[in-house]
Amino acid sequence: MRKSILLAMLVSLAAGSAFAQDAAGPAGVEQKKAPAAASVFIVSPKDGETVRQEFKVEFGAKGIAVRPAGDPTPGTGHHHLLIDVAELPPRDLPIPNDATHRHYGKGQTEDTIKLTPGDHTLQLEFADLAHVPFDPPIVSKKITVHVK
Repeated sequence: MRKSILLAMLVSLAAGSAFAQDAAGPAGVEQKKAPAAASVFIVSPKDGETVRQEFKVEFGAKGIAVRPAGDPTPGTGHHHLLIDVAELPPRDLPIPNDATHRHYGKGQTEDTIKLTPGDHTLQLEFADLAHVPFDPPIVSKKITVHVK
């Protein structure tokens, strides 16, 4: 029984260590290279569109498959929606998870968001299994929406 528990602990530690190295960026394993033709874009709303305070944002991707966070399949990743973000997050660290950096780690390709009245910018950034941006970054054009 003790050997089984010890073996399970060792396997768990080894798996966690391998995942941490894959996600680590420069301090660990090299960042994931972006597929040459990969791009992401905001399908809806359109740049300059006026929207209600609660509205749907649809995400698109070309040349790269959308998969949940943690999926190690090469050439895949998931979306992050950057709201009113002036500069992209650091390329060698996981994208923050907060009100202005929304994660779609289940592989979602749309969301209904709520914003205050006024002008807001939206931009997508695609990241690997551990939320680390690709090299070079796969980002959409930044759009502006007018919230009434």
